[in-house]
Amino acid sequence: MSKDPERNDDNSIGAALKAATQELVRAQIADAAGDARRLVAFAMELSAAALSANLGDRVTPAGLEALDAAIRARIERRPVSHIVGGREFWGHRFKVTPAVLDPRPETEILVEAALSQPFSRVLDLGTGSGCILLSLLADRPQASGVGVDASPDALEVALENAAGLDLEGRADFLLSDWFSAFDGVFDLIVANPPYIALEEMATLQPEVLKWEPMAALCAGPSGLEAYETIAEGIGPYLAPGGRVLLEVGPTQADAVSALFAKAGLVAQTIHPDLDGRARVVEMRAPKKG
Repeated sequence: MSKDPERNDDNSIGAALKAATQELVRAQIADAAGDARRLVAFAMELSAAALSANLGDRVTPAGLEALDAAIRARIERRPVSHIVGGREFWGHRFKVTPAVLDPRPETEILVEAALSQPFSRVLDLGTGSGCILLSLLADRPQASGVGVDASPDALEVALENAAGLDLEGRADFLLSDWFSAFDGVFDLIVANPPYIALEEMATLQPEVLKWEPMAALCAGPSGLEAYETIAEGIGPYLAPGGRVLLEVGPTQADAVSALFAKAGLVAQTIHPDLDGRARVVEMRAPKKG
């Protein structure tokens, strides 16, 4: 981190925060102030809450070195979650690496909707970091579940997150390309599959395009390919009356609903995100009789 001429001889954490913010502003980082706070707190080994109370403390040489490295990485457009090693999601901290999607606030809409009704056995398709499955199980102590992913590296991250939340006994993680390598029946199936159309990939921010796994972002030209595969294979795995909740792109809700209706599921509702965009499609299997 270059020395800010306005800092003079001020070696405080507050001065380091100001300088870090200015550097990120010059690099045209969108949320420069917010990112600087997270990176300074990380480098100084402080919680976010403790940062404000310690702005007058002196920066140690080790802290300054860590902050310099963090700022350089952020200017290269590495996501903050990768720099600090994790992301807050649904009140829990999840490890994040380039092997998994960075958990996003929109996905909490799916978790909230899933928790609105009882369930005992949940399947998370394309689990990635495990943030959806583990958040559900953390809020439902009597439930258990399975997370599947086609990436061994992603499953390693999910296993670490399960251990961090003491959920190893209730969460199993399996290597499987969707339904290819496991058996079971579930009363809740959730998924945040790749839904970005191929032609849209070039419009993504560098933080996403350079650092997040392509296979978790795009499944093909239309962006609907993963939903088509899930809809075709879901029948034997969903209990009568069981629910399916799927995160979708903001223009895909009707098309995804139609795919699962064709597979015999009944539409329940479409949950909007905080911007009012269709974000989660909820379907249900018919009950027997």
